[in-house]
Amino acid sequence: MSLPDYKSVGKPSSAVVQLHSSIVQLNIGGHVYSTTLDTLRKIPNSKLAEMFRGPPNLRTDAEGRYFLDRDGTHFGQILEYLRMQTVPIHHVQEVYREAVFYDLKPLVKVLEEMPQLFGETVGRQQFLSRVPNYQENLEVIIRVARAEAVAARYSNIIICVLRSEEVVARYNDAMSSLNAEKESVVTFGPWKSPTTVEEDLLDCIKMDIEAKGYRVSFQRHSTDKGFLFKSYDFFYKLTFKWW
Repeated sequence: MSLPDYKSVGKPSSAVVQLHSSIVQLNIGGHVYSTTLDTLRKIPNSKLAEMFRGPPNLRTDAEGRYFLDRDGTHFGQILEYLRMQTVPIHHVQEVYREAVFYDLKPLVKVLEEMPQLFGETVGRQQFLSRVPNYQENLEVIIRVARAEAVAARYSNIIICVLRSEEVVARYNDAMSSLNAEKESVVTFGPWKSPTTVEEDLLDCIKMDIEAKGYRVSFQRHSTDKGFLFKSYDFFYKLTFKWW
């Protein structure tokens, strides 16, 4: 009577260990992934490939998985691209951020050509790069709005859009009147721009402030002063709603 074959029980043979030695278990911010070294090294000059070029110099979790202290929500889409060249069509900006972090240049280039990023990087960001002190003005707007939020449901800030040097003189009187009324005014410009720039700029301001978690709305602002021009052509009221 022959004894049962227990070869598969207990410690794996060296051949089995060698067979599975290229399989990698990853824990990225609590998201667990299984892949191979070949997949992680698919783009040779990337930061991701460099992490696993030799013995990985990474921390491991309690289960022995290589740990990266980074949000791993979208890392699966990174792996799908490396495995099958599958380009993500959802959460494109989030995947793009990860592709940039891991220095996956081919994926970065593909994503930059997608409409979700092309419009942002080629259109909107280039438009905003021509607006003087745009980011600084956003910070001022938020700081003033928060300062005026004490015991109030709304904060109102007047936005003045100056399209060119030629119109600055026309606006000086209006600005002086608003300042005399102790209105909070943040001015954008002047810079050379088409006549329809206000709508584009206001959309950008609203988009970027709301991306920080605030609720805002715009409306045209006019004063009771008898100016010789239409004040509502270049003044807008930005309203923060706090509760």
